[in-house]
Amino acid sequence: MARIKLMHAKLHRVRVTEANRNYVGSVTIDQELLEKVGILPLEEVEIVNIDNGNRWYTYVLPGEPGEGQICPNGGGALMCQPGDILIIWANEERERSEVLRQGHQARVLVADENNRPKEVFYQTLTPNGETLEYNGYETANDKQLTNFPVMVEV
Repeated sequence: MARIKLMHAKLHRVRVTEANRNYVGSVTIDQELLEKVGILPLEEVEIVNIDNGNRWYTYVLPGEPGEGQICPNGGGALMCQPGDILIIWANEERERSEVLRQGHQARVLVADENNRPKEVFYQTLTPNGETLEYNGYETANDKQLTNFPVMVEV
């Protein structure tokens, strides 16, 4: 059986509130943001800084709920500075055949300039005969849901 990694949760356009080089690894994220997308404390996440292109992965520590904290720690603090905009996402491993049969969904939170939830939505893969339909969210088309059939082998 082939296992694949699929995104299951994403924090989109969160701003770095502080960067703490003197902490041993990780990224501290407001606990409410974690709960809204389903990322767990100690879960591995991937991070991209869209201001400078730096990418890294680390694990999550929960921050004070409602404070909007996004604080890369340790080496990650060298990859950004306060005010930089990040995309943070978590993947999960699933059997490819299971995804083809049952589909998949990922929860996405788009943050405002204060790291408050601006929008929360799902991106999904839905089985439909011999295709998987991808339903996403397209900001370029006036914030409409998109629907693209994707051919797959069943």
